[in-house]
Order: sequence, then C-alpha cells, then structure tokens
Amino acid sequence: MRKCFFRLSACGAMLAALLLGTGCSDDDNNNGSNPVNPVTDGRFITVAGAIMQDEPGDGNGGTRVYSITKENAQDPNFSVNVYANGMAVQSNRTARLQSSVDGSTLFNITYTGSNGGEFMTYNVAGGGNFTQSGTTVNISQYAGTSPRWVKLFDGDNTGVAVNVTAPQVVTGTDGAYVRTRGTATVLSLDLQNILISGYKQYEIALSAAEEAQGHHIFRLDAPTLNAAGNKLIIGTWMRKTDPATGQNASGFERLGSKSVVVDYPSLENPQVITSTVAFGDTSGYRSFNSFVGNDGNVYQATQRDTENGSYILKINQNNQYDNSYVFSLDDALGVTGSYIDAWRYAGNGIAYAVYTHEGANNQGFVARLDLNARTAQLVTAIEYDADLDFGQYQGFVVDGNQLYIAVTPVGKDGNIYVIDIPSGAVTKGAKLVNQPGNHYIGVF
Repeated sequence: MRKCFFRLSACGAMLAALLLGTGCSDDDNNNGSNPVNPVTDGRFITVAGAIMQDEPGDGNGGTRVYSITKENAQDPNFSVNVYANGMAVQSNRTARLQSSVDGSTLFNITYTGSNGGEFMTYNVAGGGNFTQSGTTVNISQYAGTSPRWVKLFDGDNTGVAVNVTAPQVVTGTDGAYVRTRGTATVLSLDLQNILISGYKQYEIALSAAEEAQGHHIFRLDAPTLNAAGNKLIIGTWMRKTDPATGQNASGFERLGSKSVVVDYPSLENPQVITSTVAFGDTSGYRSFNSFVGNDGNVYQATQRDTENGSYILKINQNNQYDNSYVFSLDDALGVTGSYIDAWRYAGNGIAYAVYTHEGANNQGFVARLDLNARTAQLVTAIEYDADLDFGQYQGFVVDGNQLYIAVTPVGKDGNIYVIDIPSGAVTKGAKLVNQPGNHYIGVF
C-alpha cells in the first residue's frame, strides 16, 4: 500500500543522485544546445507495471517489466502492454527496481516472502526478454526480508540497503518509560560481483530529551552518497511512543526533519542531523528521495507532514542542513498539504516531482521544480485523471536533455511523457495499455 500521510499505519524510493563527475554538465546556464546529462545511444527504456492483489492500485500482486527503444518510447503511435507481454520480476509484492545508468541492467531485491531479501540482476535485451543473473545473494539475515535499498550513482558499482528492527520500548527497574529504539542495519552491495561488500549494525540514539518524550526512528530509507564520496545521507521515518501507555502515539507534535549520516565506505559513526526548516519525514516511499545537485549539495524531499506539506531541504557539503534554504512546495504551488510521492533531479538545478495535495483525494500531479529559484510549476501538458495515483511510483529516466515519466491512472490506459529538461516542453509518447486495478510504476 502507499504512504498514508500523517496517519500511522503499517504501510511503508527514483531516483538517484546525479553526482558531480557522473557526466552532468557544469554549465548552470545551459541553453539547450548541449546535453544536460549523458546520452546513451541505443538505450532501452524498461516500463514496469504493478499488479493489483486485493484492491485497485494496491500493486501487491507482483511486478512485470517490458523494454522498448527510446524511439518507441517517444512515439505516441506505439503501444506497450506490460501485463500481456512483459516478464514477471522476482518479488512477492511490488518489486523495488533500480537500473544502470545506460538502461542495460535492472537490479532487484525481492520484497517479502520466502525469498525476501534476495538480490539479483537482469540483463535487458528488448521486449519481454530479460536474463536473470545466475548468481544471487540473500541479505535477509542482516537487513530483513523487506529491506529498503537504492543504487548509488558511483558508476553502477554499489547498492545500499537499510533496515531498522521493530523498535522496542525500554523501561527502567521501576517500570517507568525510558526510550524506544530498534537496531539499524546499513549494508553495501557490490552490484557488479553480486555480493555483500560490508555492513554495520547499531542503535541510533536521538537526544536524551527527544527519547524521553518517546520519539524514535521507525524506518530508514533512501541513502544518498554525498559529492565528496565519504558520507551517506540516510532518510528517516519518525514515530513516537506514548510514554504513559507504551503504545504508538498519533497526532503528535513532530520534530524537525532528520537524517542519519554515516561514514562511507566504512558505514561507521552514525550521526543524526536535524532541520529546523521542515518537520516531515525524509525517507520517501519506494523511490529515491535525495539527490546531489550540480552545486555539490544534497537536496532532499519531506513527507507525512499534513500541517506544512512537503519541503525540499538542502544539506550542504559539510553534511549539515542549510536552514537558510527554505523551499515549501505548498507555498510554491499555492496548495495545502502537498505530498511528494517521488521526484527526480534532472540537472542544472531542475527537478520533477510527482505529488498530491490536500483535497485532491490522492490524485497525482507532476511539477517542475527550480531548486535555485525555489519555485515550482504544475506541468499542465500532461493529461490528468481522478484515478491517477503516484503513491507507488518509482522510476524516471534521464537521458541527455530528456526526462521520461510513465503516467497511467489506476485501471486506465496512459502514456509515457517526454519532457525537455532545459525548456520544460512536454511531448506525449508511447501508449501504456492497462488492465483493471493495475498501474504503471515507472520507467527505468
């Protein structure tokens, strides 16, 4: 199931950071004549569709994938039916997929079930032809059967999975409440050799005052490698225990947004940093949630703050929040209760976000963000529908000056849209044929 705004529930990132040195142009005044990002000639674009299990749009019945050429993706007369022609990737529920920069490889960790936590790769050969790697590795003994993970943008070499065991209430000898904590795991995967390259486990403490009030880290997600390559910034999902009852508290006053910073590649020395600008979680949901911009700073979205909506936060190159940077999506779009489901940095300070807001009944929208000007604009050229829900959205493709996004209402046909990054011009691409209760969750 998707995120549930501020309502605490059992429901649970794409979109990775474009690090300096991975080919992004350093020209912040790119006039469109030069590519903003690397171009891969002959690149396949893989579309992914999530299958309904019990309720329309729950996506819990598995995931299928199908790959097409860039030319086909741009062609509105070309049709794709991933459910009829695609291949099922290994996952009991919605697969959490990543792809190589050139689109030639898919990376997958099985989500839940008897083989939950098993990592494998798929070679992308066009159409429904995907060859699974003969080698797999299971990380469940360290990170559980439902690990959150992302691929670092370090030349497709490393993935990082994170997990927090169910937080436990600790009381003193007199039975009085002391704190709530779980044990965190941060694990690195060698994507090329398909093996665990390192892991660390520890409890991550908040301040004594915060813990005495019951605040604790419920989930970690969406780790991002900083520009220097020596720290991981890991997003958090916060909860609070009622000290009087030992039960989860609802409607609590939220702390400032927090992230955990660990040394890389050692994964040691976890430190908690706190924003005074925003109060939402920074974990995202089934997608990347932080990116390194061309300026070398990390930009991070927030979620689950219904009072203030989503923010874009800035973490500077000393790995601390820059509290002078204030970018409220509510203010920029003129809405209330905005919620970023997923977003993607596209280069030169431009990003695209899929979001909903208060009063929209979970309907999704697409916005163009200017991180430098701290402005946002609804992309009006996309065909919207009341059943368009980006709650499980995962994958955008950025190739040269173009960003690709899949837009399908639940149970209805939709399209791939191709957006020119420098100008913002939108072109409708390939038709995505849907089935009742299903929806497309990304392109890779």
